[in-house]
Amino acid sequence: MRIYPAIDIRGGKCVRLRQGVFADMTVYNDDPVKVALGFKEKGAEYIHVVDLDGALEGYSVNAQVISDIAKETGLPVQTGGGIRSLENIEKKLDAGVARVIIGTKAVKEPEFVRLAIETFGAEHIVAGLDGRNGKAAVAGWEKESESDIIELALRFKDYGLRTVVYTDISRDGMLTGPDFDYTTRLVNETGLDIIASGGVGSEEDIDRIAEKGVEGVITGKAIYEGKIDLARVLSKYNSRNNIN
Repeated sequence: MRIYPAIDIRGGKCVRLRQGVFADMTVYNDDPVKVALGFKEKGAEYIHVVDLDGALEGYSVNAQVISDIAKETGLPVQTGGGIRSLENIEKKLDAGVARVIIGTKAVKEPEFVRLAIETFGAEHIVAGLDGRNGKAAVAGWEKESESDIIELALRFKDYGLRTVVYTDISRDGMLTGPDFDYTTRLVNETGLDIIASGGVGSEEDIDRIAEKGVEGVITGKAIYEGKIDLARVLSKYNSRNNIN
């Protein structure tokens, strides 16, 4: 299992939201690149970056910062937020990003995921399925849809998708633990590589979600609030990955 330390960017700064509410935002650092380099020093092998402005506006607002993170760290980066076209994806990949997360566009136009995979390859495309009570949310989590997350995941699997980032919005930024039950359902019912996100508040949360068979876990606020020792957790799981 892989640990993905997270950087959420708004206005060029490293921030975190509570339950996806933009009005409930904490700024942790003015320099996301510096934060990413700090993650690398502690042993990070992959970085998860979200363009919050992009998610709202529908285009990549913080593209330069994300490109700088990829180039300065030399680490693979997966990023989402405002990915609405093949051109958006191409620009991200050209800028050094390893994987692009399609969220709102995937929910509204599932066929776009198929087209993206056919164009760029499944290794570069991730579906971001975020929601509450099994229903997907869109537009920076500001709106809920009637789309069932598991049904969408299975449809994307038919298109050749390999990886899904699943976030329970009600838990995101709350440090109360991930959605263990629904994450387990996603793993078992889809057979996809599921990356769990939202709610991680302790090392115990990470250990417990790892037992569910997830490909990885994203943690952000727990790092910034000192709830987990990132270097220790990375050392623990990086060692397991190397053994496997």
